[in-house]
Amino acid sequence: MTGDQAFERESGAEEVKLGGPSQLRRLMLSGLAAVSYPGSQAEQLLLAPQELRTADPSFATEIYNGHFGLAGKLADIGARSPFEIEPPSVKWARELYGFGWLRHLRAADSELSREQAKTLVHDFIRLRRQLPPLAWQPEIVARRVISWLSNSVLVLAADEPEAYESFLKELTAQLRYLSAGYRDAPDGVPRLLSLMALLYGGLCIADQNPVVDRYTKPFCRELDRQILPDGGHISRNPEALIELLLDLLPLRQCFVARDRTPPKELTDAVDRIMPMLRFFRLGDGSMARFNGAGPTPTDALATVRAYDDIEGTPVRSAANSGYVRVEAGSTLILCDLGPPPVTSLTREAHAGFLSFEMSSGDAPIILNCGAPTPEFEEWRLFSRTTPAHSTLSLEEDSLAEFEVTTEDGEPEADATLIGPLNPQGAFSDQGEGGNLRIKGSHDGYVERYGVSHARQILIAPDGNLISSEDKLSTRGLRSPEGLIAGSYAVRFHLHPSVKAQTMGDGMSAVMVLRNGETWRLNANAEEMTIEESVLLADPRGPQITSQIVLSGMMGEAREVRIVWNLEKTSEEAAPNPLVDPNDTPDIRSNNS
Repeated sequence: MTGDQAFERESGAEEVKLGGPSQLRRLMLSGLAAVSYPGSQAEQLLLAPQELRTADPSFATEIYNGHFGLAGKLADIGARSPFEIEPPSVKWARELYGFGWLRHLRAADSELSREQAKTLVHDFIRLRRQLPPLAWQPEIVARRVISWLSNSVLVLAADEPEAYESFLKELTAQLRYLSAGYRDAPDGVPRLLSLMALLYGGLCIADQNPVVDRYTKPFCRELDRQILPDGGHISRNPEALIELLLDLLPLRQCFVARDRTPPKELTDAVDRIMPMLRFFRLGDGSMARFNGAGPTPTDALATVRAYDDIEGTPVRSAANSGYVRVEAGSTLILCDLGPPPVTSLTREAHAGFLSFEMSSGDAPIILNCGAPTPEFEEWRLFSRTTPAHSTLSLEEDSLAEFEVTTEDGEPEADATLIGPLNPQGAFSDQGEGGNLRIKGSHDGYVERYGVSHARQILIAPDGNLISSEDKLSTRGLRSPEGLIAGSYAVRFHLHPSVKAQTMGDGMSAVMVLRNGETWRLNANAEEMTIEESVLLADPRGPQITSQIVLSGMMGEAREVRIVWNLEKTSEEAAPNPLVDPNDTPDIRSNNS
């Protein structure tokens, strides 16, 4: 287990116990902070970074009525401080201690909301030594620092010098603590956020040039490591790009506001990320649901895209990130062809290698189930499995394994993902007849079932025909038990707006899209069925949808080829009056 994993386990990342670094460790960090932080005691704020995240002014009214809603959980606080109650969930607590909700009070723009903000910040300062270790995880301290700076105009008043001094004293303490502990932040966005918070402090507080000088280089190194040459994030989660831009863009503005040239690494990273946002968008504007991506944060996406100065056609192959985007006519296909991220970043990664999503015009067709919102955490482990993706699975098993650390032998929702073995993928636009070709293979099932999987997808130049094959091969291999895998299933999870039905021959299905187009799926599998599925990546919660499943038995065959074709059988017509893209049943109470 790596140091990052050990720290995350110690912190109880998904347990309501709110564990974290030991008291001794906190004291050590505090002592180290006293000598390691290059800045001085804050005496004056010069800047308040721009807050790009969407705000909800009704939050102030909820607090007034004794409710505190965060991360999909509503806590009844009554007249108490939220820092004095038992948190309803770890995610709720993480958001509470991060203070991102201050933006909602600022948006309310009332005397009541200002007093609420001042009281709550004062409560934190008053109770800081009684708070659980979770409140002192580096990434939470970082979010707290950025939130305090961004909303400082809400909690500071020139006619309250004692409150002003107390706030700046506590802000300095937070920065000192972070300077000593930022290396302990989990790999990925949390670690980058911790370095960003230190730079925000150095830029927004007067006379803190040594802080900027100290942390610019490690920030730039980490940024270059995490933002790949093609603009993707090292975690392979498309949603991480949006989250990072919401902090990187205001940070760049802070450099300019202080008459400092933004680091080239920062400017270059933003310039690389912007095209990747276009890369991951389907025809309806939603982001592809790969490797931890949930419901598309439409407001945030629109906000960061407004900073995209040069709108161009996305690349077809993002080789560093491991994805392919193919546009042919009005057809768009996004496919996962990449290996898993580094081990420290696989706790949200999905076993979806060779899965794909597809749209025609602005109508989505085939999706992955995607990650659920925080209030539906019970779905998270399923969302990471191979059967939750539009690809082939064996024995309802995943092509990668989830590390088991519990006594009952079941993996946790954030279990480390191991595999798949030997993932290989390629894209070519030199296929016969001008076809575009996506192909890939993996050995994720070899050790358990003695079977390898290869997939090839050919897209016609006009996008109206997709000819594909999934090949299972024993290659003379056997599983440790001497048994070859029995059943296979090739899944096509459909968007809730798609209406599908099988035809009389049982080997074809017709799909009617919300824009009136009709597509037909033909296959040579032993059986084709339409089964219930669920779209987890929906802001309303899990939504019932359907999936087309091609199934059969491997048996003793050395090789099985499942050939399937998707063909547009009618051009766009008047939208089907029976298809309402917003008319999707809600299954929040059904999590079986």
